[in-house]
Amino acid sequence: MRKATPLPAALMAGAVGLGTLSGCSSTAPASSEGELRVVATTTQVGDFVREIVGEVDGVSVYQLLQPGVSPHAFDPSAADLVALTEADIVIENGVDFEPWLDDALASAASDPVVVDSSDGVALLAYSEEEGHEHSDDEHSDDEHSDDEHSDDEHDHDHDHDHDHGEHDPHIWQSAADAEIMVDNIAAALIEADPDNANTYSANADTYLGTLEELDAWIIASVDQVPAEDRLLVTSHDALGYYVDRYDLEYVGAVIPSLDDSAEASALEIDELVALIQETGAPAVFAESSVNPAAAETIAAEAGVTVFSGDDALYADSFGVAGTPGATYVGSMVHNTELIVGSWGVEPAPVPDAVADAANVDAD
Repeated sequence: MRKATPLPAALMAGAVGLGTLSGCSSTAPASSEGELRVVATTTQVGDFVREIVGEVDGVSVYQLLQPGVSPHAFDPSAADLVALTEADIVIENGVDFEPWLDDALASAASDPVVVDSSDGVALLAYSEEEGHEHSDDEHSDDEHSDDEHSDDEHDHDHDHDHDHGEHDPHIWQSAADAEIMVDNIAAALIEADPDNANTYSANADTYLGTLEELDAWIIASVDQVPAEDRLLVTSHDALGYYVDRYDLEYVGAVIPSLDDSAEASALEIDELVALIQETGAPAVFAESSVNPAAAETIAAEAGVTVFSGDDALYADSFGVAGTPGATYVGSMVHNTELIVGSWGVEPAPVPDAVADAANVDAD
């Protein structure tokens, strides 16, 4: 397993014996003596946790956010609060993606170890005026910036500035950053449950290998298109890390905000339509957890294709079981195939390991 960020010794308090393994659930897990109880906040974090836990006995995994639910409008249920009350470890996305978590923990009178999976990710600073720039803060990480998949085309000269608004929390949209998240989660589980450390480490290594192949596949697929033609318009500003990692040109968003519950003004809509026509962006992408009506209207006014319904992107949330975006790898394959396809080219052949993880047919 790749080198992970050291975690507090308090995680050792979560070490336990045997119990049962559960996947994401909308009901609180039954307490069981000797069970390690892990709560994951988002669909992305939940998927990473389950990949690392695998078939280990004695671990329950409870996921707060369910597929298709926007995290920006999330309100924990009574069952969620029970799960938090019983949790040994809570694993969050971080970067203020779960602003409700502190209040939920207080309401649950809970004091679990909270693991920030974003630790080590080079964050993007966000502002409506200037868009995305890397922030050189405590999350910056030499290992990430020297990632083995980077090359001259994909190494960016970023401006480092602390004065460009809040950080973009959608860190998983870069497969390279997802690897850092997985490292952090694996380290937390290993320290909490050292008896199963070898299994966690092996599962993490296997999954990290798949993520590395996924990252390389996205780069190869995108690189078929000239940089100036890699134009993207989405429902809201959720793909900043994807745009940054894979060298896309972000034209704009239907909702010019990190929050998918915000609304665009009539002026902003008119400006986006004009930008689409000016740049030649070929499509507008709706998102699976956002009402597509505004995206469809803007696409119609601009005279371009709209991708919605089954062809919407998975941004803030994964899809339900049986959909292409039910897992992290599946969501990234789905999104990339649609985005690259909108530029008029076929994506590169999907590697076998990536296809298996995404439950799609390899080319």
